[in-house]
Amino acid sequence: MPQCILIVDDHESIRRLVRASLECEGGFSVCGEAVDGYDAISKAQELKPDLIILDLAMPPMNGIHAASKIKSMLPNTPIILLTSHQAALGNFNVRAAGIDVVIAKGAEMSVLNKSVHNLLRASR
Repeated sequence: MPQCILIVDDHESIRRLVRASLECEGGFSVCGEAVDGYDAISKAQELKPDLIILDLAMPPMNGIHAASKIKSMLPNTPIILLTSHQAALGNFNVRAAGIDVVIAKGAEMSVLNKSVHNLLRASR
């Protein structure tokens, strides 16, 4: 059975790119998409995904705050933070928020796919 992934980003083009990359890999099913932190919390609670890919900069609730709330509900669900604002991460404690891996949006999709594989394997 494919593992369920929730993609959260306020840009539809990013969600589409991540979805296409994961679905080409096989073994993954994107079970949902969310457009901001509040939507992410709601969808995570509803879908109970195996892994969440979360954008950092989303109004009105950013990915750090959403990750923290999601981890309190789903403590064993791995979270990958995608960001084009790595310099801003110095203001946050990503580990305390429950984020397992941080990946730059400019990285190759293979970096994201490998991280997804590794986190899902480790969470079994």
